[in-house]
Amino acid sequence: MSHNINYAKSIFFILLILGFMGLIAVLKVSATFTLPLVVAALLSFVFYPFCKKLNSFHIPWGLCICLVLLLALVVLFVVGNLLATSLATIVGAYSKYESRFTSLYKLFCNTFKIEFDEDSSLFVNLWNSLNVRTLVQNLAISLSSQVMSIAKITLVIALFIIFFLLELKTVKTKVNVAFPEQNVRSKIFAISSNIIKEVTHYISIKFLVSLMTGFLVFLLTVVINMDFPVIWGFIAFVLNFIPNFGSIFSWGITTLFALLQFWPQWGYVIYVGVAVLAVNMILGNFVEPRWEGSDLGLSPFIILVSLSFWGWLWGFVGMILSVPLTVIIKIICENVTLLHPIAILLGNTSSVRYQKTQGE
Repeated sequence: MSHNINYAKSIFFILLILGFMGLIAVLKVSATFTLPLVVAALLSFVFYPFCKKLNSFHIPWGLCICLVLLLALVVLFVVGNLLATSLATIVGAYSKYESRFTSLYKLFCNTFKIEFDEDSSLFVNLWNSLNVRTLVQNLAISLSSQVMSIAKITLVIALFIIFFLLELKTVKTKVNVAFPEQNVRSKIFAISSNIIKEVTHYISIKFLVSLMTGFLVFLLTVVINMDFPVIWGFIAFVLNFIPNFGSIFSWGITTLFALLQFWPQWGYVIYVGVAVLAVNMILGNFVEPRWEGSDLGLSPFIILVSLSFWGWLWGFVGMILSVPLTVIIKIICENVTLLHPIAILLGNTSSVRYQKTQGE
C-alpha cells in the first residue's frame, strides 16, 4: 500500500513540474495581459484594508473604492509632475555638464584605449563608439512604444482594481455556496487571509521604508546643493523596491552623477557615496527588519533566485513583484499537505525551526 502512495506522489510532483513549466510559458507569452492583472491584484490586496476601514463608517463599498483609487491617482500625478519638471530641468542644463562630461569621457577612453576624436563634440564621439548608435535607436523605439501604451496600461490596471475589490466584497458568499465542505472552506479562507495579510504587510513596510530612503537621499543631496535632488530621491524610492540590488544601483547612479558634478572635488563625491550608502544600509538592514517583526520566512538564496526568475519573466516590474509573488507561492504550499516540502525549501532557517516546533 505504501508503494502505491509513493508512486502516486511521484506522479503528482511530475505533473506539478510539467504544469509549472506550462504556466511559465503562458505567463511569458501573455505578459501584456497577465502582468497588469497581477499588479492590479497585489494593489487590491493593499487597498482592501483601507476600503474596509472606510466602509466601517457606513460609506458605500463602491464609493470607498473610488475614494482610495482617487487618492492613489492624485499621489501618482503629483510624483509624475515633479519627475517631469526635474527631467525638463536636466535637459535644459545639458550644456552646463557637456564640457565636464567630455573631460571624464576622454579620461575613460584613454584608460580603456577607446578611439576619441578631439575635433568632434561629445555627442559625436559617443555616437560613433561603444555601439551607442544602435543602443539609442533601440531605446528610442522601445520608449516610443511604451509611452504610447502607458496610459492604456494604467487604465486597465485601474479597471482591474475596481472590479477585483468589488469581487472581494462578495467572495466569501460565493465560496460558501461553491464549497459546502467546512474543511475546504476553512482552508480557502486561511490561504486568502494569509496572502492578503502578508502581501499588505510587506508592501506597506516596503513602501514606507522606500519613501524614507527617497526622502533622506533628497535631503542629503539638497544639503550640498547637488543638482536635481528630486530625481535622486525618486530613483532611491523606486529602486528600493528591488531586493538587495536596487539600493546598489541607486547608490551607483547617484554617486556617478556626484562625480560628474563635483569632480575633481573628491570631498563632495565621497560625502554623497558614503551618505547614500549609509541610508540604504541603516534602513534596509536595521529599520525594515524591525518594522516587519517576524520576517517573511524566505531564504536569502530563494529571494535572489526569485529576483532573477521574475525579472526574466516580466522585466523590471517582475523584479519589484518578485518577493510578494514568492510569498504567495509559499503560503499556498504551506496550506496544501502535499506541497509542504516545497514550502520548507522556500523558507529560511527560522521558519523551518518554527514548523519543526509546531510539529512536536
